[in-house]
Amino acid sequence: MTRIKIFSILFITLLITSCSKDDYKLGSEIDPFVRFNFLTKDNVPLEYPAVNGSLAPQSTYLNSSVKTLKIPVALTTRYLKSAVTVNFSAVSSTNDNESFTVNPVNQLVFEGSKLTDTVFVSFDKRWAANQSISLKLETVSDPEIHIGNLNTEYPNDTFTITLGEISTAYTFPVGQYLIKGEVGEKIDFKVNFPNGFIPSEIENASIFKFLDGFDYSLTHDDFGDNRSSINYHLTLLEDIQNPDVRYETKLTLTNTPNYVATGNTVLQIIKPTRSPRDVNANPASKFYDLSSQFYLTYGETWFDRSGTCAWQAYNAFTFPVVVTKDNENAILYSDKETANPNDDVYHDAFKIGFNVVTGTSTTNSFNLKRWFSNEAVAAASSPGFNITSALEFFPENGNSKTQGKVLVIPQYITIAGTNKNSHNIEIAGEGTYQEISAGLFEISFELKLTNEALFGGTVSTQYRMYNNKTYPKPAALSIECPKEVAL
Repeated sequence: MTRIKIFSILFITLLITSCSKDDYKLGSEIDPFVRFNFLTKDNVPLEYPAVNGSLAPQSTYLNSSVKTLKIPVALTTRYLKSAVTVNFSAVSSTNDNESFTVNPVNQLVFEGSKLTDTVFVSFDKRWAANQSISLKLETVSDPEIHIGNLNTEYPNDTFTITLGEISTAYTFPVGQYLIKGEVGEKIDFKVNFPNGFIPSEIENASIFKFLDGFDYSLTHDDFGDNRSSINYHLTLLEDIQNPDVRYETKLTLTNTPNYVATGNTVLQIIKPTRSPRDVNANPASKFYDLSSQFYLTYGETWFDRSGTCAWQAYNAFTFPVVVTKDNENAILYSDKETANPNDDVYHDAFKIGFNVVTGTSTTNSFNLKRWFSNEAVAAASSPGFNITSALEFFPENGNSKTQGKVLVIPQYITIAGTNKNSHNIEIAGEGTYQEISAGLFEISFELKLTNEALFGGTVSTQYRMYNNKTYPKPAALSIECPKEVAL
């Protein structure tokens, strides 16, 4: 017998003799068992059917959300001959069973390939302090199925929800919609509730402040069981199609005793002015390249550097604005090489925006991160660093492919500090664009930022932006420039 074989036999013998009767069986079969399988990543519950083999099931969870909490229960077995039922109990530490609802009430079912069932805990009102809810797996219809893991250290046969301090907020996921101005035109928008909401608190609350530029009606869908968002419907009641006039209505989320407005707190509904433009000029296409996942545009900002005004370089991930086929500025980008027109992709021929490629961080739209100190860069806190519809082009004579005017699309953006101070900033501006050498385009524009608390009103500075990282350094200007502001 070789030394390797002797070592292998010795290792297996030691492994078998070191395992207790509570540990998993070695071999092709295991004893079936049922247990709570509640997983979290960064304290955020991982909802079934999402899986992550590196996470360990938790036996407790501190909950500060009024969203329905989903608690998976998993049955581990090779196969099921017939349906298996598992009874469980749910008990409140304060005997207050009116603030929450458990569904199903006390029984889970596993059958066929369905080896996970879920306990849904919904909250119907705000709970009392120092309260918890304890769930326990009590009995199983098949006596061969063990309740809890096959070990005594982490059985996961009980699960405790500790009800902490409630934090509820709301936000607009989209900050601006454009309309044509036709009577009966409808805009559907959402208000998101990251930590859920209680319908009775929202139903009669005044969550909006209105600044109306035209007549409309506003309705919302039934709340239903979805406590993460509310769908609203704004319907235009008058004809505002005059191409020479800009109409705008603003809805602003207000702070209420129970809900804090956060992120995007202003929604703009805008009927813009319109001028004839040939989509085949397609100036927007000069500033994005979707074949390069990390395509950037490059810019210079006239800004204070250690007490001296100077051009400061930056870059940002740049993307087209995707539109539907019936959009008046739509130009076909890709038919995906199919005969089916329903999968065609259209871009706005005159607009570009800035966003991250993936993830929940932010890019540096308009070099705005230079404007502030202690800025929060997560999109949830500072969605304004990602301006997905930022610049609009107006070709000379409506059809020039080399030059024209550019508009910073007027809108409100939200920027927050790491101290959680959040600010709504109005941005606007205008300038020109032109091809300054073969294939190299330069945008020259002024950007204006307005916020009374941060700037004492409106501040502005000059920008240059290019579609290639190799460009001529702009000449110094003889004008003042803004300084960094603490949020």
